[in-house]
Amino acid sequence: MAMHNPPHPGAFIQEVYLAPNEISCRELALKLGVAASTLNRILNQTSGVSPEMALRLSKTLGRSPESWLTMQDHYDLWQAKQTVDLNNVSKIEFKYA
Repeated sequence: MAMHNPPHPGAFIQEVYLAPNEISCRELALKLGVAASTLNRILNQTSGVSPEMALRLSKTLGRSPESWLTMQDHYDLWQAKQTVDLNNVSKIEFKYA
């Protein structure tokens, strides 16, 4: 079942991990081994979670890397569905498939 307006992983990190535990972006970035500016782009939802970042988030925050990538994919797909015009796209009827 498709999720309605799924959260960006950055918003999820802010709401579930940082705010309740009073952890700063800089502190989490240090634990992740990345620049604070790199993490800040994810938290501000201007960058997505890459496979490398998913591995880092998994080790630091405890969820699987696959869950971080799935969250990013769900967010990206939902965003695309809001903006991509498929009116000029047609299906190919394959004889063999």
